[in-house]
Order: sequence, then structure tokens, then C-alpha cells
Amino acid sequence: MEKLTEQKQNILGTEPIGRLLLKFSIPTTLTLMVNCLYNIVDQIFIGHAVGITGVAATNVTFPISTIAAALALLIGDGCAANISLHLGRKEQEEADRTFANAVVLLFSVGILLAFFGRLFAEKLVVFFGASPTVAAASVQYMSIVLLGQPFGMCNMTFTAIIRADGNPQYMMRSMMIGAGLNLILDPIFIFVCRWGIAGAALATIIGQIVSGCIALAYLPRFQHFRLKKENLRLKGKTVGNIVQLGFPSLCTQTATAATQIVMNNLMRNYGAMTIYGSDIAISCYGLMMKIYQIAHAMFVGLASGTQPINGYNFGAKQFERVKQTIKIGAKVSILISVVWFAVFQLGGGFLEALFVENEPLYQEFAVHCFRLYMLGFFVYGLPNVTSSFFQAIGSPTKALTVSLSRQVFFLIPLALLLSSRFGLDGALGAAPIADGLTFLLAVTLLLKELKGWKEKGMIS
Repeated sequence: MEKLTEQKQNILGTEPIGRLLLKFSIPTTLTLMVNCLYNIVDQIFIGHAVGITGVAATNVTFPISTIAAALALLIGDGCAANISLHLGRKEQEEADRTFANAVVLLFSVGILLAFFGRLFAEKLVVFFGASPTVAAASVQYMSIVLLGQPFGMCNMTFTAIIRADGNPQYMMRSMMIGAGLNLILDPIFIFVCRWGIAGAALATIIGQIVSGCIALAYLPRFQHFRLKKENLRLKGKTVGNIVQLGFPSLCTQTATAATQIVMNNLMRNYGAMTIYGSDIAISCYGLMMKIYQIAHAMFVGLASGTQPINGYNFGAKQFERVKQTIKIGAKVSILISVVWFAVFQLGGGFLEALFVENEPLYQEFAVHCFRLYMLGFFVYGLPNVTSSFFQAIGSPTKALTVSLSRQVFFLIPLALLLSSRFGLDGALGAAPIADGLTFLLAVTLLLKELKGWKEKGMIS
């Protein structure tokens, strides 16, 4: 194990930064993008089979998936970070205990979420923004999807833990198998069996269960830590350590869920005052968020790729390599941002047509929604890389500030304020303002940090 660790450290400190970024970013990016496909595939088939009401119903339930992801990342990222620390300190028993506690915690939380989510499903969909016309369908879809959440959470949690064990490609393959199965079963259940929205939900959970079982099949293959029976009892200190280091991930995902809930409610309330109505507004915003999640996955993957490079080289006092990593990461993030900005500005009509056809009002609002909401997307990527940079060098407060700024500090307050004055356009127009303010905050903090390094002679 020491030889393997030393070899990995040598790579992080010696290989070209660009090659390292590709190696560490691509598996995570592909895994996250494949995870996004579950919802997108459902949306496409539901849109063609059920129409606008079906799309709106599934969009309303999306926050429950985000909440599940938040809990999964809390456990997975917290577990992976603690395991890395324990292994570095040669604390094998503590690493094994952390892993076992994380597995128990994962399924306990997943089962509780599924139970209470189904119990309060009717109240939750209204809270999430469902209009009276889509509430029943939303409850039906969410009640089925919740049954697969323990396995869906297993996929996300094990992605972080297996990556810490040195095999990020394994979960990428697992997620692809699940997504492929969902793609095959969706048309069968929706069109052949005529199960409609329930068929889409069933296809989703079958894909998640298969992926989850593949993830669990890795349990005997872990090389650096083991699942031992005596470590399955939850220990307060161990759970506390997992929660502490996974808390930033929980906050970021929870902020995403909060944004979805606030925006769904604004789409419902102010959409009803326009010619489009609540269902079109909710549906269009929701499908835009599905496409947005694919773009966001690319930035998260890039940021995840920079983190181990920055962390190792900062610890090794190779500050020029850290500077080079952040420069390359910043350039790539801006390039990706500009490409997606063009897609959102020019391709709204095409993207909308993938989900719903022959609905002129729907297409009109979808194009408007994409263009206005994504008007500032060309600067979206840099804050993600900046947050990862601060996390890697041991500045969690700055990392969390940048991570939460767009949604918590800017987007939600601005959307509530501007919608009260300008209605639907005010809610949508809050996003580009938030993107711009977050970009300025990230650049200011980053330049100030690097300036301090230069003054201390750490970099040229």
C-alpha cells in the first residue's frame, strides 16, 4: 500500500497538469452525466406519451432526488475524506470503522427517506410547487421513485468511496449499465405496457437497483479497507467525523434543492398570471434544469479533478504547480461555460422539441426561458474551480462561501425580490445577475489569495 501511495503522490507532483486533469476529471464527469440521464430519459418519453402535464409532474418531484443526492454526498464525501486521512496516518482500524459506519448510515438514511417521503408525498409535492392539475401525477411518480432511492443513494455514495480506493472507472461503468437499462425499459413500460408516468418511474428504480447492486458487489474488492461485522455498530465520534467532512457537499446540494423548490413555486404562482399558465412554466423550467445538470456535471468533474492535484502539491510546497493547475482549470471552465452559453442561447427550441412536440406556447416559453435564465452562463464555471481550489488548500470557509453564494446569497433572494416586481421574467432574470455576482466574488477571492502567495515569495 505504501508503494502504491508513493507512486500516486509522485504522479501528482511530477506528471503534466493537463494529463492529470484528464485522468482525474473524466471518470467523475461521465459518472455524473450518466446519473443525469435517468431524469432526462424519463422526461423525453413522458413528454411524448403524456404531454406537458406529465413533464411538469416529474419536474415537481425533482427536489426529492436532489435531497437524496445531498444525503448521499454527505455520507460518501465525508467517508472518503476520513478514510484518506486515516490511511495517511496508518490508522487502519479507524479507516475500516469509518467505512462500515458509512455503509450502515447510508442504508438507514435511504430507507428513512423513502418511508417518510412516501408518507408525506401529497404535502411534499405541493410544497415543491405542484399545481392542482399535476399534483396527483406527481404523487404517483414520486411514491414509486422513492422506493429506489436507497439504491440511487448507494450509487452516489459509493462513487466517492470507490474513487478513494483508486478505481473511479468502476462506478462509471455501473452507472452506464443502469442508465442503459432505464433507456431500454422506458419505452417498453410507457408505450407497450401503457403504464404512463408510473412506467417511467418503475424503469428508473430498476436501473437504480441494478446499479446499486453492482456497487455493492465491489464490497469484497476494496483494497485499502474492509467491511467488518464488528464495525457495523454506529459510533458517535465516527459518524460525527463523517458528517463534519461531508457537510460542505450537503450544503451545496441542499442549496440546489432549495433553489428548485423556490423557483418551482414562483413558476406556478407567476406562470398562472401569464398566457402560458402554471404547468407550462413549471415544465419548461424543469426541463431546462435537466439540461443544466449535464453542464453542471462537467464543472463538478473538472473541479474534482483539480482537487487532488492542488491538495498534494500545496502540501508538498510545489506552489507553482498549484498556480498552473488553477490557471488551466480556470481556462477550461471558461471555455466550457462559453460553449454551453451558446447552446442555451441558440438551441432552446431544439432542446424543447426533444421533450414536447406541437405545442407552440410551450416552445415559445422554453426558448425565452433558456435565453433569459442562462444569460450569464458564460461566467458560470470559474466559481466551481475556485471553490475546489480553496477546499484543497485547507480554506473550507472560503470554499463554502463560493459554493453557496450563487444560490443562497444571490439567486434565491433576487428571484423572490424581482418576481414580486416583474413577475415571471423577474424570477428568471435573477439567475444571470447571480452568475455575474458569484463570478466577481470568486475572482476577487482567488486573486487576493494568489497575491498573498506572491508577496510571500511562494510563486513568481
